[in-house]
Amino acid sequence: MDLRLHDRVAIVTGASRGIGRAIARALADEGMRVVLAARSRDLLDEVAAALPTPSLVHAADLREPEAPAALVEAAVARFGRLDLLVNNAGATRRGDFLAMADDKWADGFALKFFGAMRCCRAAWPHLVASGGAIVNIVGVGGRTGSAEFAIGGAVNAALLNLTKALADRGVRDGVRVNAVNPGSIATERLHTRIATLAEGRGIDPAAAADEMARGLKVARFGEPAEIASVVAFLASPQAGYLQGAVIDVDGGQTRTL
Repeated sequence: MDLRLHDRVAIVTGASRGIGRAIARALADEGMRVVLAARSRDLLDEVAAALPTPSLVHAADLREPEAPAALVEAAVARFGRLDLLVNNAGATRRGDFLAMADDKWADGFALKFFGAMRCCRAAWPHLVASGGAIVNIVGVGGRTGSAEFAIGGAVNAALLNLTKALADRGVRDGVRVNAVNPGSIATERLHTRIATLAEGRGIDPAAAADEMARGLKVARFGEPAEIASVVAFLASPQAGYLQGAVIDVDGGQTRTL
C-alpha cells in the first residue's frame, strides 16, 4: 500500500535503537526524510547510513529544556518543513515504589513526558502549516497499573492524557495527534529483563522468555517493526479520520477498556 508519505519530513526521537530505529526505517521506506534524535551520535550515524532517503542526525539530550526547540529548528532548517513528530524517547525505572527516590521520579518524567511535551509545543506551528501529525509512543502501563511500574505507569498515563488534550486542540488547528501503546516488544530492554529472570531462576533465556510471555498471557513478544508499521499508517492520509486514538499493539496483553 502506498501511504503517500514520499518527500515528507519526520522527526523521530529515541531513534538510535529498538522501536525508534524501526520507526525511522519504516518511514524512510515510505519515502520520508527523517530527522533522527537521541543522545548517541555514533548509533544515530549507523541508523542514518542504512536509510534509503536523506536524513539528519541530531544528537541531543531532550531532557534539557531548550533541546526540543533546537531539534525542531534544526529539522526545519535542513528540510524546510515538518510533517510528522514521533515522540518515542524515554524509558522509566521499574522497582519497589517505596525504594524510588524523588530523583528517579523526576528523571522518569523529564524525558518521556516533558521532552515529548516540549517537542510537541515547538513542532506545533510547523505541523499546523503542513497539516501534519504527532504520534506518541507510550506503553500499556499507562492503562493498567502495576506495583513494580509506578513511575512508568504514571508517566505513560500523563502522556496519554496529553495526547487526548492535543488531539482536541488539533481538531481546530488541523493537526492529527494519536498514540501507540506497545506491549512487550523484543528490544534490548526486554532482553535484559529476560536475562535477569533467567539468572534469578537458574533457567536458560528461552525458558525465561516463555515464562514471562505466559505470565503476561500473550502468545509471543512483539517485534519493533510491528510498532513501526502502525506508526507509518498513523502518519499517513490513510489515517485521516483518526484523532486522539490510542492503539494498543500488545498481543492482547491489555484486557481493560
